[in-house]
Amino acid sequence: MLSIHIPFYNLVLLPFSSLIISAVEIVTSPVECRKKILSLTVEGKNIGFVPTMGALHDGHMELVRQAKLSCDFVVVSIFVNRTQFNNEEDFKKYPKSFDSDAEKLRQSGCDIVFAPSDGDMYPGTPEVKITFPGLQKSMEGHYRPGHFEGVALVVSKLLHVVPAQKAFFGRKDWQQVLIIKQLVRDLHFFSEIISVPTVREPDGLAMSSRNQRLSEKERSLAVIFSKSLYMAREKLLAGESVEGAVASVRQAFDRLPEVRLEYFEIANRETLEPVQSVETNVPVSLFIAGYVGDVRLIDNIFLQEETE
Repeated sequence: MLSIHIPFYNLVLLPFSSLIISAVEIVTSPVECRKKILSLTVEGKNIGFVPTMGALHDGHMELVRQAKLSCDFVVVSIFVNRTQFNNEEDFKKYPKSFDSDAEKLRQSGCDIVFAPSDGDMYPGTPEVKITFPGLQKSMEGHYRPGHFEGVALVVSKLLHVVPAQKAFFGRKDWQQVLIIKQLVRDLHFFSEIISVPTVREPDGLAMSSRNQRLSEKERSLAVIFSKSLYMAREKLLAGESVEGAVASVRQAFDRLPEVRLEYFEIANRETLEPVQSVETNVPVSLFIAGYVGDVRLIDNIFLQEETE
């Protein structure tokens, strides 16, 4: 029997694949996790699944809350997926806080935490490659080559291990949401993908695990991303052209040399194709990404506020 020690918790030692922290069961084995979920499904339980890479914040916890509202049993995965990082340094710096994450999930009423190792998820070098020629050609797909291939691969694995009725993802990564919905349709996963509105700090900054890496000064500068989105939306709704809104955002970033705009796009919310005008019935979203110091941040909002 494997001896596992996690500080700050009273542990009940179980077989090597799982252990109990209060009411939360932590499962590390993909095989064991799948068996548990299938057994619960046979019992008639409605399973909700929240995939994460840890470093949990209130945005993640809102996903858990939404899962609990509509499901009988909630599973949260914590796995930092190396294959979706196109920058090795970014992978190394990604925040890791398993103990505090587990405690937050215990308090939230989460039922199972699936926390596999890298070897559990990738026992060998993967040769499967899933691409999305339309949805991944712009924005994150363009600036982070291979990112969505890694996302698609790990989400496929996770939905196989956790065949939940519903899986919950945040709208901050809207391009990712669309790609995962396409993945589920094309490969006949039987999980409904639920997108949950972005949770923001009081000053408007989208909550992100990467925010933990910002210095105090960088944190104060980072609000330019959300402010730029809302400024552009206001201008567009007031009749400003797409070109004019884009120019205003670029000018705002030009005034702050400490931040760098990577892209600002106004696009069809479903196809991600750029739009030339918002005076149509096409659903539109505004997307932004860039850097504060060496920390990369992304955000987006729907143009039609009432549907966000």
